[in-house]
Amino acid sequence: MKSTQYSKKVMEHFRNPRNVGTLEGDDVAVGRVGNPVCGDLMDIYIRVKDDKIVDIKFKTFGCGSAIATSSMVTELAKGKTLDEAMKITRQNVADELEGLPPIKMHCSNLAADALHEAINNYRTGTKIESVIPATGTCKVSQPTDIIGLNQFIDKGVYRTYDNLDEFQGKRVLVVENGEKSIQLALDLTEKTGRVIFITPLKTILAEQDLKSKLKISDVKVLRQSALLEISGTNTLEKVRVHDLSEDEEYELFVDAVILP
Repeated sequence: MKSTQYSKKVMEHFRNPRNVGTLEGDDVAVGRVGNPVCGDLMDIYIRVKDDKIVDIKFKTFGCGSAIATSSMVTELAKGKTLDEAMKITRQNVADELEGLPPIKMHCSNLAADALHEAINNYRTGTKIESVIPATGTCKVSQPTDIIGLNQFIDKGVYRTYDNLDEFQGKRVLVVENGEKSIQLALDLTEKTGRVIFITPLKTILAEQDLKSKLKISDVKVLRQSALLEISGTNTLEKVRVHDLSEDEEYELFVDAVILP
């Protein structure tokens, strides 16, 4: 198993998620977890008849494990009574997926919580609109997971910077953090022709105008990819990337990593 410790079952549910979508009607309730400002974002929809979950769907923005856990919880809950579904735990979901990396147990394994909230909302008659828009500025990166991040702050890793001139001619990797990070990548192309934008998602989350500009720009976009490790001798020299779609890892030589 690779160092990311994603099981084959996690990758299967990430690549081919079950029960994606939404539900509508008086017999439908929605459970919501996460926050577009701080990480993964999930909506779980349940349709209830005779105290049973007869249909269930989800919408999730986030990393591979967030999508996989959402997919798995829909399979576990469908056909169960509300009381039975309330007993589904985060650990149950992780076990059914044959394990998750320890950090993902806390930051991405939230689907059971969303299911429980949906059940509570159904029982109390609470109605909420979907929190996940068609486009938006959802923050999808998880920088706390990156090995070597703190070691290279101000040694090639930037959270803040005075101006873009310091990146002139450099190989720059921009980690997605909503529309502002996309705009940053575009702005950097005026200083260097070697800009990489990395996102764990398959579809870019941004207004159409910004997505169009990104598409025709010189920015190289690494979709369905996660930054795993930053390394070097005294300063940043290279990064290790996880290709989520192929479940493979590879290295890139870069001069700077920006986490806007």
